[in-house]
Amino acid sequence: MKQRTMFPLFWRIFLSIWLAMAVTVVVSNLATRMLLDREREAIERQVGLRELAEEAIDIREAGDRSGAWRFLRDEGERLELYLVLIEQGENDGKLPSFIRDRMNSGWYPQKPAILDVGDGYRLVAWPRIHGSGWLDPKFFRAIELGLALIMISLACWWIARLVSRPLRHMETTARAIAGGENTLRVSGRIAKRRDEVGQLATAFNAMTEKLCNLLERQKHLLRDISHDLRTPLARQRVAIELASEAGADEDLMASILRQNERIEAMTGQILTLYRVTEAGGDIAREPLKPVKVINRVLQGAADYAEHQGVDCRLVASPDSTGTSVLGDEGLLQRAIDNVLQNALDHTPPGRAIKLAVSVSEGWLSLVVEDQGPGVPEELLPHLFEPFFRADKSRGGAGWGLGLAIARDIVSAHDGEITAAIGQSGGLGVTVRLPVFIAG
Repeated sequence: MKQRTMFPLFWRIFLSIWLAMAVTVVVSNLATRMLLDREREAIERQVGLRELAEEAIDIREAGDRSGAWRFLRDEGERLELYLVLIEQGENDGKLPSFIRDRMNSGWYPQKPAILDVGDGYRLVAWPRIHGSGWLDPKFFRAIELGLALIMISLACWWIARLVSRPLRHMETTARAIAGGENTLRVSGRIAKRRDEVGQLATAFNAMTEKLCNLLERQKHLLRDISHDLRTPLARQRVAIELASEAGADEDLMASILRQNERIEAMTGQILTLYRVTEAGGDIAREPLKPVKVINRVLQGAADYAEHQGVDCRLVASPDSTGTSVLGDEGLLQRAIDNVLQNALDHTPPGRAIKLAVSVSEGWLSLVVEDQGPGVPEELLPHLFEPFFRADKSRGGAGWGLGLAIARDIVSAHDGEITAAIGQSGGLGVTVRLPVFIAG
């Protein structure tokens, strides 16, 4: 693959600002020169100046040179102009040095206007300072500053757009990928840029592709292993039962059977997690009463709760009992059961678990709060990750799959599940589902 020529972002920004300043200087000088030329042309177009020049010529040719000078001075004061009458034959037809210096020097913003008035004479005129025909240098400075502000603002806007738009696109893409849209990638138009932003986009796409492949391979590996384990586990279970019937040690066989059931339960959890993840939002849905589902979950967990010495208390608001949600009853029952089992596993004997159901603003909420040791606040966001266990604070059996499965099931029902520190110091898990309203 042919390597693309890089144009570093540093040089793009540097050249953009430099060009903006250079263009500002050039344009401001052109604008200033144009205004000065227009001023000089306005002076040259004044018909009255020719008449004054003719009168001064008559006075001068009458032999009164000083009178001609005084006449032009007085008239110049009246018109707020400097007026000088020059004979073209003098000084080899060249303008006097003080006028040439004024015309060629950059120190004088107002350049003299020269009018050929005939009879071998020229009239030179330029505005007096602060006269009506005089353009204040502050005016030119204001023009230069205004143009500089506009050009540099445009350059800064272009640089900000050059950098911020692709970064904002990458941020949006990253958030979408974190939310489960694993097929998204940074736009190819950005990845093809020949600067650091393009390199970052290319590296981001490569990293995302590799991570998604690893996650996909991990998911399929767990599925395949779990699926392949089910047959030998079932055969092992039959063998254990036959051995028990043949008079093998009962305690040993019971211990082996418990471990067999534990492995079967784990493989079932993994397969459920894979099935829900693959289905996403494409699950069978029908109206159902969540309170009834919760009661069935409590009935199924009654024996285990009694064995643990834990009391489960359900508090349902009056409006929640008749509320329906749209979903798969079996999956929702599994999700709620997983949340309840997690609470039962971490609640000491003699304590209670509270289940509160309420409806508010189109959402049905189920809060399951235990009286266990709780979870450090920094670990709360990780509780719903597969195979995550907060062993340091919440010991017990399990593989860290129950809450992960509950999260995926709730998400497939367009709901939300969160964890927080409960009022009693234990863990509180909140499940929120959108209320179904029949049309």
